[in-house]
Amino acid sequence: MTKPRLRLILGDQLNISHPWFSEPTSAAEYVLMEVREEATYVRHHTQKVVAFFLAMRSFADALREKGFSVRYFRLDDPDNRHSFAANVEALIATGRYSGFDCQEADEYRVEEDLQKLCKSLPVPTSRCGSAHFFVPREFFAQVFKGHKRYVMENFYREVRRTHDILLENGKPIGGRWNFDSENRKRLPDNASPPEPLEFVRDAKDIVRLLEKQKVATFGSIDAARFTWPVTREDSLKLLKHFCDKLLPSFGTYQDAMHTSHRLLFHSKLSFSMNVKLISPKEVVDAAVRAWQKNSGKISIAQIEGFVRQIAGWREFMRGVYWAHMPSYKTLNFFKASRPLPHYFWDGDTKMSCVRHAVTQSLEDSYAHHIQRLMVTGNFTLLAGINPDDVDSWYLGVYADALEWVQLPNTRGMSQFADGGIVGTKPYIASANYISKMSNYCSGCAYSSKQRTGPGSCPFNSLYWNFLITHRKKLEKNPRIGMGYRLLDKMPAAEVREIERQAAEHLKNLENL
Repeated sequence: MTKPRLRLILGDQLNISHPWFSEPTSAAEYVLMEVREEATYVRHHTQKVVAFFLAMRSFADALREKGFSVRYFRLDDPDNRHSFAANVEALIATGRYSGFDCQEADEYRVEEDLQKLCKSLPVPTSRCGSAHFFVPREFFAQVFKGHKRYVMENFYREVRRTHDILLENGKPIGGRWNFDSENRKRLPDNASPPEPLEFVRDAKDIVRLLEKQKVATFGSIDAARFTWPVTREDSLKLLKHFCDKLLPSFGTYQDAMHTSHRLLFHSKLSFSMNVKLISPKEVVDAAVRAWQKNSGKISIAQIEGFVRQIAGWREFMRGVYWAHMPSYKTLNFFKASRPLPHYFWDGDTKMSCVRHAVTQSLEDSYAHHIQRLMVTGNFTLLAGINPDDVDSWYLGVYADALEWVQLPNTRGMSQFADGGIVGTKPYIASANYISKMSNYCSGCAYSSKQRTGPGSCPFNSLYWNFLITHRKKLEKNPRIGMGYRLLDKMPAAEVREIERQAAEHLKNLENL
């Protein structure tokens, strides 16, 4: 009898539509692993680890039900050597397998390890793509060949052309490629976003397992009511809920923030997509069909704003990541060096916006993109926090965070530590932006209107101080020229007072 090949499935490769699974075969056995190496390479939120383990276990069960042969290492399996390579080497050493197959990993460190593993094994090996993304890795280089800088809009348009998304006779429907200017509204006081769709499961066994195996995590979890989607069926239901209930208002309020509505009109499909339970093309196709069916209810601005996040930004981040790793992880354009304040771990700060965004992150393992970019990210950039610390926190706290998408979003877009590879300017703002886009400032201990003095909002003096401090690096950037023109109109005494106030806030950073 012919020996089967051993095929490795990573925790973010739960793609039932992959060619590997076109039909059951005795020629392959599939292996999934809960390994300490992955659970601890950064300190993760408890919900993130639980979501991955539940999704992996459910996927293994689904494969078995379809007739596939599956080997599964649980965290407490006595044969578990707690790394992909060690477990694969031990299995190959049994002599039961004729070869080894794996898919390309999306994270650089895992991809390197798999390449080394394939070279070291005494059996034939092969690697293939993950069959998930809109475009292959090399697409990014093709789009920007001969260009000195990356422009996401150009990349986004090429993805839409390649897949004929929201086009009519090759032209963008609605006459424009981008409706971002229409998608920046504050949530009205009388708005009532639909209740989030949740999938309740009992996760107490996995939480006990993590505790018993001494896997250090953080954040809170209701183990009896774990609500993340961890199966393909969950993910498809969540997609339908988004298209039916949320898409009609998504674009308009995608940048809004509110203390009473954590999700607003966001889909929360990111975890499902990032572990490949559902593909970005499925998500975009479903949303476009919903728009076509309900074009009177769903405007072009709503659907385009959503498509841009999935087919544009998500794929663009992947392209940047693979074009610049591993050096990208070391970039620190502003030489920021302060440690992350304690309130990123406990939420205990008088700054209402930071408290709400961080507390939500610690409680839900989720926050939407503007909370990440313009509250926590904005603050850490203005405060000069070491991007290594910021990266580790973002990678650990969010259930949907995988390095290929988290790193360019955090170190690039949020912290501008890459010096402009991802973004054309630092995304910094004073309290005025937060006040305009949220109700966070209402009842805050600090005044969003004050730049200096007792009770002045730290975001205000830190914003102007950031421009002053980094003037040599930034003043020629045309996208923030307005800030410097306003700064130069300020009386010298006011500028000195701003610098004094900012220095006081930075000295007292842990107590803000």
